[in-house]
Amino acid sequence: MMHTRRAVFLAATCSALLALGSCKNSASKNESRATGWSLNDKNSPLSQPKSSQAQKTGPGLVFIEGGSFVKGRVQDDIMRDWNNTPTQQHVQSFYMDETEVTNAMYLEFLEYIKAVYPPSNPKYDGIYQSALPDTLVWRNRLSYNEDLVENYLRHPAFADFPVVGVSWLQAQRFAQWRTNRVNELLLEENGFLEKDARFKPLENEMVAFDTEAYLKNPNAAYGGAIDSLARRASRDTIPSFAKLSDGVLLPAYRLPTETEWEYAAQAPGSQREFNNYKGRKKFPWEGNQTRDTDRRVLGDQLANFKKGKGDYGGIAGWSEDGGSVTTPVKMHPANDFGLYGMGGNVAEWVADVYRPIIDSDYSDFNYYRGNVFQKAAIGKDGKVAVLQEGIEFDTLPNGKLSVKRLPGEVVKVPVGNEDTFMRFNYSESDNRNFNDGDLASSRGYNRYNEENTDKNRMYNAPKPLVARDSTGGLILEYDKSNNRSSMITNDVRVYKGASWKDRAYWLDPAQRRYMPEYMSTDFIGFRCAMSYLGSKPKSLNRTPKSKTAKK
Repeated sequence: MMHTRRAVFLAATCSALLALGSCKNSASKNESRATGWSLNDKNSPLSQPKSSQAQKTGPGLVFIEGGSFVKGRVQDDIMRDWNNTPTQQHVQSFYMDETEVTNAMYLEFLEYIKAVYPPSNPKYDGIYQSALPDTLVWRNRLSYNEDLVENYLRHPAFADFPVVGVSWLQAQRFAQWRTNRVNELLLEENGFLEKDARFKPLENEMVAFDTEAYLKNPNAAYGGAIDSLARRASRDTIPSFAKLSDGVLLPAYRLPTETEWEYAAQAPGSQREFNNYKGRKKFPWEGNQTRDTDRRVLGDQLANFKKGKGDYGGIAGWSEDGGSVTTPVKMHPANDFGLYGMGGNVAEWVADVYRPIIDSDYSDFNYYRGNVFQKAAIGKDGKVAVLQEGIEFDTLPNGKLSVKRLPGEVVKVPVGNEDTFMRFNYSESDNRNFNDGDLASSRGYNRYNEENTDKNRMYNAPKPLVARDSTGGLILEYDKSNNRSSMITNDVRVYKGASWKDRAYWLDPAQRRYMPEYMSTDFIGFRCAMSYLGSKPKSLNRTPKSKTAKK
C-alpha cells in the first residue's frame, strides 16, 4: 500500500514539474495564450499585456472588503414609516475616506478654483461662488451663532472639523476635482507629464486637467496645450499618453452609495463566525451602549450627538463627547473598518436618490437608485468632444448657480434608442424612478397620453419658479399649487447617520433621511468613496484547493 502511494506521489510530482516546465517554456517564448503569436515581435500588431497588479490606494482612503449583509432597519421604527425594510444585499469591495471631508480639505478645493478661475475675471464669473459652502446655515432666529457663521469654515481652529453647508451637488463637484488632482500627480510621478506640469495651468490660465478628457481625447487635455506639458525624450519626440490599460490612473472619487455607506458603518465583520454573522450591531461600534467602557475614558460618549434636550456635550469639567457642535474628525474611536465618524458629528450625503422603498426583488447586488446613463458626445472631427471654452451652468430651484461643465471636460449626452435597442438590462437614460410605483413604472403607462399630467404623478413635490428678467435679475416665486402631495422628486438625495444635533436614535447605520440635492445645512457633511478594481479580497492567495489536490 505504501509503495502504491509513493508511486502515485512521484507520478503527480513529475506531472507537476513537467507542467511547470511547459509553462516556463511557454512564458519564455512570450507567446499569446489566445493566438500563439509572439507578443514581442515588432511586426506584430499584438502587444504585451500588462502584468496583473493590484489597484493603488488613493490619498485618504481605507480599503473595505465587500460581502453580504442585511441592509435596512430591524428595530426602533419610532417614525412609523418603515422606509428601509431589511433586505439581503451584496456589496463589492471599495474604498472609503477615513474621515469626513474637513474644512482644510475643502479650502484646498476653493483655493485651486480661485487660482485657475479668478472671480475677478468676468469670463469666470460664477464658478468660485458656486463652490462656496453656505456659511449662513449656522444662523438661527433664537440662537447666537454669528461666530460660527464668520469663522467655522476658514479659521484654523476649525481646520480638522468636517465641512458643512455643502450641498450634494457641491460634494459631487469636489469629488470630481479631487479625482483630477490625484491623477494629475500620478501622471507626473509615472513620467507622462513634465515635472510640476500641474502648476502650469495656474500660471498660464490653461484649461485645468480632466481625467476623463485625458483618457478619451488626450490631445485636447489642458485646452489643447498637452503637447507642451507631456514628457518626451527630446523636443521632436512624440509624447506618450497613459492609457487605462497602464494601470496608472485611479478610478474616480465619488460619493458612496447608500448600500456602501451602511455596510461600512455597520462594519459587520466583527460579528462574523466562519461564514455567518452571529448578530447585528445597533451602532457602528460593539455593544448596545453609547458610552465608552475603556477604564481610561470610562463614561465618555463614543460619538458626538445630542444627549437630551439642551444637552449637546455634557457639563463643564466633563464634556462627554468633546464638543457642543461638531468636533475634530478623529476625536472619537474608529469602527472595525478603521473609519472615523460613522456615528455622530455630522450626517453624510450619499449618492442615492431617495425613495421609501428598496426594490431588492429587482436588484440585490450593489443596490443603488440614481443611475442616469450618458455617453461622450462625438465632435465633427470624429473625436470625443471636449468643452474648450465657455462654462455651462444650471440654475437651481433656490436661484443659485451650479456648474454643469467647465472647459476641459467631456461633453456628455444621454444614451439614445440606438444604444438601448434590443437590450434587456436597461431601456433608457434616466433610471432614477425605475420601479418606484409612479406612473412611468406602471404596466399600462403611456407617456404620450396627455392625461398623464404632473398632478397625476406619485411624486409631485412643489416646483418653485426660478427665472431671469430682461435685465438679468432673478425672479423667485414659490409653488402655491394645492395639488402637491409629496416632497420627493428625482432631485432629492439620501443622507445617512446622526449628527451633533441628533438624538441617539439616528446613530443606527440603517436610518435614512432625505433632502433636495441643491440645499445644505449645518449638520450634513460628506466623505468620498472609490470603486476597487479586481478580486473581492485584496490578497489573491485565496483560491481553495481542489478535491484532487487534497487527495
